[in-house]
Amino acid sequence: MYTAEIMDWAQQLWDYHLLRHTLQKADCILALGSHDLRVAEWAADVYLQGWAPMLVVSGGLGNVTKGIWTETEADKFARIAREKGVPEEAIFIENASTNTGENILFTQQLLQKMQLDPQTFILVQKPYMERRSFATFQKQWPGKQLIVTSPPILFRDYPNNEISLERVINIMTGDLQRIRIYPEKGFQVYQEIPDTIWHAYEQLVAAGFDKHLAK
Repeated sequence: MYTAEIMDWAQQLWDYHLLRHTLQKADCILALGSHDLRVAEWAADVYLQGWAPMLVVSGGLGNVTKGIWTETEADKFARIAREKGVPEEAIFIENASTNTGENILFTQQLLQKMQLDPQTFILVQKPYMERRSFATFQKQWPGKQLIVTSPPILFRDYPNNEISLERVINIMTGDLQRIRIYPEKGFQVYQEIPDTIWHAYEQLVAAGFDKHLAK
């Protein structure tokens, strides 16, 4: 199933989705919830390294987690952050959102209610969702300075017992499709997709990696 060609096409998509931003001091760390708890661990590490004074964890139960968890993504992320040493007073929880757009919108509403207005953000996400998260944030909350980061894990090392290689590739193809079609729907800012990357996407979809495509 995973020929050398498939792995090469998948690596191209992985590399495209990664933005490779360099961490800089910011007002706020925003961790976007998901089924991957390594994101929570990395967000806590970024806080503990002193890059920002507050950590917002965002996520209710999304398409994946609502079938496997009863605890919300944000509450689970917050618990991990506490266990790693992030102080309670630095953690802010938004646990109602079900998609990336709601992550941004509901976090904005949460901070407004608390009369907080951070200008610079470190957005923490899975490696293969960096670019789409960046494009969504820029559309939904313009005017803020944004750095995106993710757990520093190579593509070949990323799949584990909870997240299979098949799921990773399916999500990457689905997210690339969304990067192309979502700007016209008003969900994201435009991101250029090189022809070589779109070709790799088409080959992966033809090979059956179409389970995460938008209908």
